[in-house]
Amino acid sequence: MIQTNQTHTFHIPVLGLGYSVDTPVKVSPFGISSVASIVDDEMIERMRKHHTLQAGEEYIQIPTSEEDFRSKRITGYLNLIDRIIDKHFQALKNEPFAPGSDINRYFDLLPESSPLKAAYNAMIEMEDGAEKQQLQQQLRSQISKGAIDVNIMSKVDKLNKDVFGQQLDDRFSDASAALRGFANSTLQSSLVLSAGMNPRLYNYLDQFDVFFPDADGNLSKRIILKVSDFRSAFIQAKYLAKKGIWVSEFRIESGLNCGGHAFATEGYLLGPILEEFKAKRQEMLTDLFQLYQTALEAREIILNKIPDLRITVQGGIGTADENSFLLDHYQVDATGWGSPFLLVPEVTSVDEQTLADLASAKQEDYYVSNSSPLGVLFNNFKQSSAEKQRLERIAKGRPGSPCKKKYLVSNTEFTQEPICTASREYQRLKIKQLEALEPRPADFQQQFDAITEKLCLCEGLSTSTLLKNKLLSPRENHAVSICPGPNLAWFSRVYSLDEMVKHIYGKVDLLNHVSRPNMFINELNLYVEHYRKDLEMHAAALNDKKKKYLQKFKDQLLVGIEYYKELVPQLGNQTKAYRDEMFAQLSAIERQLLGVEAC
Repeated sequence: MIQTNQTHTFHIPVLGLGYSVDTPVKVSPFGISSVASIVDDEMIERMRKHHTLQAGEEYIQIPTSEEDFRSKRITGYLNLIDRIIDKHFQALKNEPFAPGSDINRYFDLLPESSPLKAAYNAMIEMEDGAEKQQLQQQLRSQISKGAIDVNIMSKVDKLNKDVFGQQLDDRFSDASAALRGFANSTLQSSLVLSAGMNPRLYNYLDQFDVFFPDADGNLSKRIILKVSDFRSAFIQAKYLAKKGIWVSEFRIESGLNCGGHAFATEGYLLGPILEEFKAKRQEMLTDLFQLYQTALEAREIILNKIPDLRITVQGGIGTADENSFLLDHYQVDATGWGSPFLLVPEVTSVDEQTLADLASAKQEDYYVSNSSPLGVLFNNFKQSSAEKQRLERIAKGRPGSPCKKKYLVSNTEFTQEPICTASREYQRLKIKQLEALEPRPADFQQQFDAITEKLCLCEGLSTSTLLKNKLLSPRENHAVSICPGPNLAWFSRVYSLDEMVKHIYGKVDLLNHVSRPNMFINELNLYVEHYRKDLEMHAAALNDKKKKYLQKFKDQLLVGIEYYKELVPQLGNQTKAYRDEMFAQLSAIERQLLGVEAC
C-alpha cells in the first residue's frame, strides 16, 4: 500500500477580497490548498450566481432583506464550491491514466519527494497488465483534494443594523456573520484568522460544536492563525486553548515582504522569528495542550492525544532554493506562495488590463503605502486603475470615493455614524477642517496628501474578479485596487499553473538570469526603509517615547543582521559566490543603518 502524506508542500494564501475567492475551484481538485476571503458577501453572492449557473444548478437569490443574509450568502457559496470541487475531483479520480488527462496532471504537479509521485512514476514504467491496474487503483484511492480554506480579517468587523435602523447584537457583526457562514457550511477545512486578535470574534468560536473534537479527537473545522511573531502567536493560541479551541496551524507571514496589509513588527525579521518558533515549538505545544485539555474536560470531552500543530511560512519566497531551505532548516511543514499566482490567470481572478500591468511592472511600481482606511500599512501598486482614479479625482477637486459597501467604516470625528476615511464625505470634511486653520500649517500639502491617500478597498479589491467574470454593469465603478507583495517585481510575464508549480519545486527556473537578492535581504531592506521613513516623519517632533521605539526598532534590526551573518554559511544549497554576496549585502546594510541616528 502507498503511504498517505500531504500532497503538496505549499499553499496559496488569501489574495485580496476577490483575487482568490474561487481559486479553490481551480486548484483543489489537483491537491493544492488555497484560501478564499469571505469578507465581501455582495461580491460572493454574485460569484455564487455565476458558478451556480455554470454548474447547471438553479440559482435562488439571497437578498439583503432576508434575515442573517450575510451569513447565509457565505454558507451558500461555500457549499456550492464544495459540491463543484467534489464533482470535479470524483471525475478526475475515475479518468483513465491517459496523456492530457486531469489525473495525469494531478500526479505531474506533485513534488518529486512525494511517495505518491514515486509510485506514479513506477506505474508509468510498467507493462500493461493486472499489476499495473492494481497500482492505478491504489493511486486513485490515495489522492486527496487540496484544502478549501477561508479567511476572515479580524479587524473588518463592523456592527450592523436591521432594516428598521435598530442595532443588531454582536452575532450579526461582519466578522461574526462570516464565521457563522463558514461554521454552517459543509466544508471540512480551516478558518484563517488574520490581522491580530479580535476578542468579540474569538469569544464567538466556542458557540459552534464544529470547532471541538469528536470522540476520536478529529476536528471537522480547524483554526489557523496568521501571525508575524512568536509572542503574539502564543498569546492568541493560549487565549483560544483556554476556551477549548485548538490552533491547528501558525501561518507565519513576513511583516513587510508580503501582499495585502502589512503589519511591521518592531524590527523583528523573519529569520529570527522562524528560529524562535523552531526552538520553542515543543515547549509551546505542551503548554497549549495542558490548557486545551483542561478546557475540554470542563465540557466532558476527553482527549489524551496532542492534536497536530503545523507551522508554515509565507511572504517573499521567490525561488525553489529559498523554498527548500525554509522547509529543511526551520523544519516548517509548508510554505505559502501568494503574489506570484496573480500572474497565473487559470488560478486567480485578475482582469486582463491589470494582468498586463503586473506582467510589465518595474520594482518601483510596488510600494508600501498608507492607503488603507484601516490605518494599517498597505502594499500598493502604482499602475492600478484605482490609484490612477484617486489622483484624477483629486485633480478635479473631488477627492475620495462614494462609500457603498461600508465594510471599513470606523471614523466618528465628524459624524455620529461611523464613516470611512476613504469616503468622499470624510475627505471633504477633513480637508475643510485643514483649510480653516490659521495660519496655514507649513506642512499643509503633507497633511492634504495624507488625507487623500486613503483608497476605497471594499470595491477596489473585488472589482477585478467581477470584471474578469463579466459581472459588472457599465455604470458601476471599474477601477481596480490590487495589493501584491514587492516580491512580484521579479516575475515578469504570465504563467501557467504547471509552470509556477514546477518553479516552486525547482523543476524550472522562472527567474533565470534575474538579479534578485535573497528573500531575507529583501525583507531587511524593506524594514530599513520603513525605519528611515518613520524617522523622517517624526524628525521635527521626536518625543522620548517615539525615540525609544525607534531605537528599539533599530537595535532589533542589528540583532537580525548578526543572526543572518551566522546563517549565511548554512545556506548549503547556494554557491559560495551567492553566500559571499549575501554577506557583503548584510555588511553594507549594517553600515548604512549604523549611520542613521534618531536624534
